[in-house]
Amino acid sequence: MTSILSAYNSHCYALMRFVVGFLFLWHGVQKLFGFPEGMPPGVPAFIIYIAGPIEFFGGALIMIGLFTHWAAFLASGLMACAYWMAHGTKALLPIVNNGEPAALYCFVFLFIATQGGGLWSIDSLINKKRTSLGGR
Repeated sequence: MTSILSAYNSHCYALMRFVVGFLFLWHGVQKLFGFPEGMPPGVPAFIIYIAGPIEFFGGALIMIGLFTHWAAFLASGLMACAYWMAHGTKALLPIVNNGEPAALYCFVFLFIATQGGGLWSIDSLINKKRTSLGGR
């Protein structure tokens, strides 16, 4: 059965990529700048100085669709590590260990990594320019 929305697959994917990147970016803002809420006391430094930049810059790159494959792949790996380091040691199921956001981000980013920037991305503009110039 063909959905009436299937004509808008690429548009919906672009919106999803933009919104997910935007939401992820704010996790990095919180870690790096303490805005809108500061980090709770006792957060290990590697969370702030490794995860923070990946979330901030990775989210921004995914949102605008620049280096999308690599940014999303790195973000997916970060969220897999976050799940197993912070949540998976408490209980296996995400509903029990409060790891649902990390698990969802991990697999959404893995999907984005396989799809690339798509419509409304800087990656697609770069690829159009290359093809029009006779490049790859």
